[in-house]
Amino acid sequence: MKDDYRKLIYNKLKKSGKKPVRFKELLKSCRTKKFDFDKFVQTVEKMKSKGEIIENKIGFTLVDKKKLKKCTVARLNKTYGFVRCNETDEEIFVPGKHLKGAMPGDIVLVRTYHGNGNCTEGEVITITEEHFSRFTGEIVKEFGSLKIVPDTLSKYAMNFSNPSNIELHEGDKVMATITKRGEKHSQHCCEILSSYGSSLSASTCALSILEVNDLTPIFPPEVIFEAKRVSEQKLIKEQLTNRLDLRDKLIFTIDGADTKDIDDAISIEKTEYGFELGVHIADVSHYVKPKSHLDNEAYKRGTSIYYANRVIPMLPKELSNGICSLNPQEDRLAFSALINLDNNGNIKNYSFAKTVIRSRVKGVYSEINELLEGYNSKALCQKYAEVLDVFPVMTELADLLAKKKWQRGAPRLETAESRLIIDELDICVDVVPRTRGRSEEIIEDFMLTANECAAKFGIENNLPFVYRVHEDPTDEKLETLKDGLVKLNIPFNPNGSVKPKDLAEILDKTRGENSFAVVNNLVLRSMSKAKYSTEPTGHFGLVLDDYAHFTSPIRRYPDLTIHRIMSSFLSGMTSEMCNTKYQKFVYASADQSTNTELKAMTVERSCEDCYKAEYMKSHIGEIFKGVISSVTDFGIFVLLPNTCEGLLHIENLSDGEYYYDGSMSLKNLNTGDVYKVGDDINVKVLDANVNSGKIDFAMPDEEQYQN
Repeated sequence: MKDDYRKLIYNKLKKSGKKPVRFKELLKSCRTKKFDFDKFVQTVEKMKSKGEIIENKIGFTLVDKKKLKKCTVARLNKTYGFVRCNETDEEIFVPGKHLKGAMPGDIVLVRTYHGNGNCTEGEVITITEEHFSRFTGEIVKEFGSLKIVPDTLSKYAMNFSNPSNIELHEGDKVMATITKRGEKHSQHCCEILSSYGSSLSASTCALSILEVNDLTPIFPPEVIFEAKRVSEQKLIKEQLTNRLDLRDKLIFTIDGADTKDIDDAISIEKTEYGFELGVHIADVSHYVKPKSHLDNEAYKRGTSIYYANRVIPMLPKELSNGICSLNPQEDRLAFSALINLDNNGNIKNYSFAKTVIRSRVKGVYSEINELLEGYNSKALCQKYAEVLDVFPVMTELADLLAKKKWQRGAPRLETAESRLIIDELDICVDVVPRTRGRSEEIIEDFMLTANECAAKFGIENNLPFVYRVHEDPTDEKLETLKDGLVKLNIPFNPNGSVKPKDLAEILDKTRGENSFAVVNNLVLRSMSKAKYSTEPTGHFGLVLDDYAHFTSPIRRYPDLTIHRIMSSFLSGMTSEMCNTKYQKFVYASADQSTNTELKAMTVERSCEDCYKAEYMKSHIGEIFKGVISSVTDFGIFVLLPNTCEGLLHIENLSDGEYYYDGSMSLKNLNTGDVYKVGDDINVKVLDANVNSGKIDFAMPDEEQYQN
């Protein structure tokens, strides 16, 4: 029996202790009268996969599970990786030599230890489940033979087979799959699945990033068919008698000029006691029913992904750009938050209702910003004639809401967002900072208010729900923040905990000073990652006890989730019935939504890096003025005003011996030159690799300085 073999194996290895037992010796000790070799081998493999025993070159030993953590491989670089502890969600740094060839998604047992830096480091002891095989890379030529250099996994070129006889050239971007694993990533065997073309093209590289992450703008035929069936305009008329009719209200949308998936609209009125704010959201849950083809696909995708000039939507365009989009002068089904606030911007009461609306105009951020700044051109005044009188009330309430947010102590962090300029040939021809005007801030504060009310609705009615939560910074991150601030001579004593107001005060005290960029970075990195949860544990960054995502169901699944639950409750279902129906669903939705959001962020950043490198490639040899954004023991990272960031490697600095202080500065002990985070610096573009999205800088020559 298999159980007998397991017991025999366990006893033999326990008796041997830390000394490994060779396979032959283990086999000999387990031989019985009715010995079954195949079952014995199956038992050994099962015990390995469960993490009960491990095998190395010498033999087998028992695993002391108290000293090991079960983790999932989160992401890999060429020389290192990160695993995420399955119990605590803690990320653990693993040097490449200790990864044992593990791939993203693999379940591994990890021995942890305290490394040189501030983060926990680990060593993969065994891989218990293999979950990954496909990867992308670049074709290179070594000693006359074509090989593949993976984009991640390994810095070494790997041999490959090409069973489909795909035409390959040096510099091609390709997709490959692992056919046999080795002890190291460089020892894995692989074969080529497809070629995308030149790795010098950012759009090509972005396409490969999407495919390796199983992301596609193309929907299955059954999903498209269902989308077309449910999106008929005549179905709206059938709903009119069952909904609150708000078509007579001054409702309008404000979005980017190119936005096609318009999922939110607003209305605002001054009342005797303050304000009535209406936040009207596309009623996606009316069209996307539970367990339908549309729902299953939306759940799988979790979120829409935006990069460069493209979008990978969560829902087909028939819904996202069509019947669900709150287009002007068209009747649309909405889910409205109707909120009454007093003259100080405090929420007095609110209600949610299924409605039918008709937006008066498609507002554009840049145009409304002009109007709010007093540039009242005739064309703009004509376009916004119906809603112009609302703007003073809109800005008055938004000012109150912003003031309340800062009074709560919400830290005013600044992030360097980018806008990529793509030409008709799909080439990135410019990168500029993305700016936020007054109208963007107004819409954000109105959406925050609706989201807060949605969370209150879930709590007050005891509904199963998906909340947007943001935990307090961890002790480790606070210690890192403290170390950095001490080096800047900024007093900070968290005493084991910190309030948002403490961080807000530090930011406000340094705002406008040379050190602000450094302090802003330190505070940003001290923050935990926001995620989705079934428990309303609050939002640290917004300083709110109750918060959920309600306002973007076209592009976020958690919003669609709570729309569905709130709709059931409003239609007459009791909280007990809702809990029976949706309890398991909200747990699954929260986990899936968090995971797909993290994937989307990683993909968007990777694609953007490729486009930035494509742009900077046309500026090799040119000099730019930048600021040192971070420092490592191998060089300094420099951020340019256009938001492009690159590495000035220590090899490209002046000759000498360098000392790294662990976080903030790199000092040349021979010359005394110090490179500190926040310092201005001139750099020359040395190289830009579109395939990896990496930009390399060098110090300008003296002649270039003089010119």
